[in-house]
Amino acid sequence: MNDLTMQASRLVVVLEEDPDAAATLSLQLRALGMESRYCRQGQHLIGEVVARRPHLVIMALEFGQHDGFAMLRRLAESGYRGRVLLLSGVERKIVRIAERLGQALGLAMLPSLGKPMRLGELRRRLEDQAAGGEPDALPPCRLEELNQAFARQEITLHYQPQFDLSTGRLSGVEALVRWAHPVAGLLVPGRFLPLLTPDQNRHLTRRVLQLALEDAQHWRRAGLSLSLSVNVTADDLTCPELLALVSEGRRSLGDAPVVLEITETAAMEDELLGGEVAARLHLSGLEVSVDDFGVGFSSLARLQLLPISELKVDRSFVSRLLEDPQDAAIVEAVALLGRRLGIRVVAEGIEDLACLPLLERFGCTHAQGFGLARPMPAGDILTLARAQSPIRASSAASGASPGSTP
Repeated sequence: MNDLTMQASRLVVVLEEDPDAAATLSLQLRALGMESRYCRQGQHLIGEVVARRPHLVIMALEFGQHDGFAMLRRLAESGYRGRVLLLSGVERKIVRIAERLGQALGLAMLPSLGKPMRLGELRRRLEDQAAGGEPDALPPCRLEELNQAFARQEITLHYQPQFDLSTGRLSGVEALVRWAHPVAGLLVPGRFLPLLTPDQNRHLTRRVLQLALEDAQHWRRAGLSLSLSVNVTADDLTCPELLALVSEGRRSLGDAPVVLEITETAAMEDELLGGEVAARLHLSGLEVSVDDFGVGFSSLARLQLLPISELKVDRSFVSRLLEDPQDAAIVEAVALLGRRLGIRVVAEGIEDLACLPLLERFGCTHAQGFGLARPMPAGDILTLARAQSPIRASSAASGASPGSTP
């Protein structure tokens, strides 16, 4: 790594009209080992980005003649490859629209930071950034290299534990694919899935299902029966081989559910096709989960028509449950909807265990997230199941019994 790259890896460019807010942020960044450069106008920001290639851009949404939406477009047009953190005191709905725009433009968006800034919250944002790695850190991948990853069995799985809110016990896992890259290390899906061809995507789904079913069989032989969730695409669901593969593999799992997760948008794009596929899966004893529920634009009536067993409330609502009354209202409404339709409701993205009693009071049945347990290799799942669960540990510390509600 040359000197210019090392300097850029510690450099943050800040676009903020209020000099007092910028000064506070500069001191906080310095305390966290980061250097910053301050801009008051959009054209200066673009100049700094082009000249210095900073690691991170922190920008307000409201300033001068140009707003943050215009600046996001200019950042994308400049070819910026670092991270973007929005700094704003405007209504949360506005910030979410800006975050989604940035993502649609191909920018690496971090969760926004509200005003006034707090050092602890800024530290968490930067830790998330470090955990995600650098956007440019992945070496160029060729088609042959991805094919070799399958041949060399570099594709592996980690599992996100899921807990039953009423008992506090480990109840299931979600299979998360990883690539044990020989140079870049363990890569998360966002780093390589966009590189896959349609054929490679289908190959990957088959491989993930095979590995996950083998691990689930191992846990069952050890006396642990867990629901197993696997993410699939809408294209995967139309493949006859998928149904045969899962149906054959689940015979050795007994009553343990096998859940196929699809995003809300993919699940609802073609009502007739989606209904046929979901019905066939249901008849074969499989379950369908709608992931990231609440961020798509589907008709609620389709939930009544499709044989869906589970809704997963998107983490963008759960993460701010205790701070934002609107987010809390959305989570409560989804939980009520699920309860009335007889559908499990899973809260994703749990970071603060203090929100668990509220989630259960709303009617959520299960929860998962880094605050409960981080994704782990298959071998660690048995250890986690034998230990006291994070929910029980938190309840014991507070003096409340698992499953109690305020």
